[in-house]
Amino acid sequence: MTGPARVAALPSWLLTQTAAHAHRLIVERLSAIGARGYDYRVLASLDEHGPTSQAELGRGTGIHLSDMVGCLNDLEAAGYVERSPDPADRRRNVVTITPAGRARMERLGTEAALVQDDLLAPLSPDERDQLAALLARLLAHHDARA
Repeated sequence: MTGPARVAALPSWLLTQTAAHAHRLIVERLSAIGARGYDYRVLASLDEHGPTSQAELGRGTGIHLSDMVGCLNDLEAAGYVERSPDPADRRRNVVTITPAGRARMERLGTEAALVQDDLLAPLSPDERDQLAALLARLLAHHDARA
């Protein structure tokens, strides 16, 4: 077997190549409706966990604080989130999803599900579940946030 053939069989190489395709698919689909991947992560996190500080939102979603500020500025300008001073600490902002933000999150979730179907098309439902479980296990092992 030659060098490149061996490289192409490495799980790390396969994950990287698949991740690149996944990223391209999600960027294309969300861009078509004027959204970014961060938008869905932020709105879904707020919907699931409720109002929270910008810093906690960044840590929980894995979005760097400098990127979080820009994302929240855009989401707030579109009416999808609201920021208000934290009553317990006026130096912090609390971010809350709006009803329009929930509707946007649902739309983005539908688009993300379509991307999953496209990306995982060659796999059966059981294989998709197995792949997701294995990837979650790997991520939990390597991710300090897990």
